[in-house]
Amino acid sequence: MFQYVEIISKQFDFITEWAGKLVAWLVLGMVVVTFSVVVMRYGFDYGRIAIQEAITYMHGFVFMLAMAYTLKMNEHVRVDVFFRKFTRKTQSITNILGTLLLLIPTSIFIFWISWDYVYDSWFHLEGSKEAGGLPFIFILKSTIPIAAFLLLLQGISEICKNICMLRNND
Repeated sequence: MFQYVEIISKQFDFITEWAGKLVAWLVLGMVVVTFSVVVMRYGFDYGRIAIQEAITYMHGFVFMLAMAYTLKMNEHVRVDVFFRKFTRKTQSITNILGTLLLLIPTSIFIFWISWDYVYDSWFHLEGSKEAGGLPFIFILKSTIPIAAFLLLLQGISEICKNICMLRNND
């Protein structure tokens, strides 16, 4: 049975890793576009709302899509005052309980509550309200349920890893 738990964890980690690598490239793109905006604005007195909005979109994509990767890499924010002093077994139990009681319900809630919001945006093909802005707000809003889904998958993976850790420590 534990071999299936490990397989599930590895599959979900692969998905999260793929999203993390995509976001890493997006950060590079965001740096290049931001640099270009600065050069165009101050060097050539030229600017476009769409380019500035593209940076905002990329920034949103980075934060929304990197949440699960951050969890996978164990770089998320936590109150570590007590946790670091726990034994590995207590840390694993704490991670399992935190994931089951907080992360998974929150991810499901965000996915569920955002569905109509995103659907309406797609239905109207919502775009920027700014003249010359990007017509893709519906795509940006789509990252909300995607991020919740990725967090849910990574949460399940973390539970699997902690179950295996508990099993191996017995």
